[in-house]
Amino acid sequence: MTAGGGKSKVVAIIGGGVSGAGVALHLADTLPAGIAEIIVFEPREELGRGLAYDTEDPAHRINVPAARMSLFPDRPEDFLEWIASTGAVSRDPEAARPDGNLFPQRRLFGAYAASRLRPAIEAGRILHQRATVTGVEKTDDGWLVSDSTGIETRADLLVIATTHPSPSPPRGLQAVLAGHPRYVADSTVPGALDNIEPDDRVLIVGNGLTAADIVASLTLSGHRGPITSVSRRGLRSRGHAATAQDPFGDFTARPAKAASELLHSIRQAIAQAAGEGVSWHAVIDEVRGHGRLIWQGLPLAERQRIVRHLRPFWDVHRFRVAPQVEDVLERAIGEGRLTIAAGSVADAERDGEEIRVTLRLRDGSRPVKSFDAVVVTTGPAHGGILQSQFWLSELGDAGILELDPTGLGIACNERSEAIGRSGDSDPSLLIAGPLARGTFGELMGLPQVTEHSVFVAGELHRKLTGV
Repeated sequence: MTAGGGKSKVVAIIGGGVSGAGVALHLADTLPAGIAEIIVFEPREELGRGLAYDTEDPAHRINVPAARMSLFPDRPEDFLEWIASTGAVSRDPEAARPDGNLFPQRRLFGAYAASRLRPAIEAGRILHQRATVTGVEKTDDGWLVSDSTGIETRADLLVIATTHPSPSPPRGLQAVLAGHPRYVADSTVPGALDNIEPDDRVLIVGNGLTAADIVASLTLSGHRGPITSVSRRGLRSRGHAATAQDPFGDFTARPAKAASELLHSIRQAIAQAAGEGVSWHAVIDEVRGHGRLIWQGLPLAERQRIVRHLRPFWDVHRFRVAPQVEDVLERAIGEGRLTIAAGSVADAERDGEEIRVTLRLRDGSRPVKSFDAVVVTTGPAHGGILQSQFWLSELGDAGILELDPTGLGIACNERSEAIGRSGDSDPSLLIAGPLARGTFGELMGLPQVTEHSVFVAGELHRKLTGV
């Protein structure tokens, strides 16, 4: 069965999380009727949730104040207004913080996003094809998208808005622990932590936002055993400023041309901010707000240097934990239940269900510790993006897609058009959301993701209408 063969153009968007759904919504809102059919391929029941907001775990909270979460960059308080109109946090007294900010459960943003998409879907301006894409083929007149329902959709324009691939477990762990009932190679799978017992000794490999979520989830479920979280540098995500602050610093008047120059400017701004009673948070917020301009002003070699040497430090300051989660972490550390170690896993062996792990710590020691459960939270396997789904692999093999040279996503130009092996861009194939991060820089936080969705929708509008 083939769809998309009418007179109007067809825009196919693969991925219905915030990125893909945002592109569809903004395009539908601005495109004159009858110009194009917008089809979003997403197996989840509702558009707008994606991996991040399709969680029922009450320990999972948004990491940005609700006042800064919105699908509409020109209406930054839209989510906050939705919460007020629906009473969505009436049964969640912990959502409100002493400073007045709201950090509700993450699933609420998913419900909000779905509610904002629903009118366009019901009006037929967006078609939700609830299916998994199984194949994508470049044709003489566009694209042919095959999905798990057996339908083939012909499209004139294609947008890839899928998420990053799952973490790549350390090879040694995977080889030894595959099949262990309490080995969690991908914590994003629903129910991934269900087999962990309250008194289990838990090793978390990784120490970013996902690791923080794991500690919060285990604590809420009644876990009381010891937890060790190990990462190469032993860094953990920072919390938010105690009070609201305006962004501080100027990084655009004379954009840095080298990683060292940018680092010096940030350190200098932090010192100046401290002298004025402003915390480092405001400086990082200023860098983040102008992330695209700063990033695109750097030569490729300097971008690669930042990814290689500075990215872990940026991540722990940029991606902050929700205050409720930070409280859990601080309490667990204070009680001695959570230990954070700087190092890596050197070796592992299994004795029945007991797991003995040799750690290689930065101080040179190699302690051997016993655990009952191991959870991998090492972050997305960026290098495996093109192997994460069969159709992406096929497009890579055909030379249509290439990894971005920074190693952060899929190669695209500054119009978000995919760049293939030849070095040429394809004007009919666009990359939306975090997979375009290598070109656009700061594309992981929701404010920047929604801004990029508007940008990609604008590019599609121009291609479809010529204006």
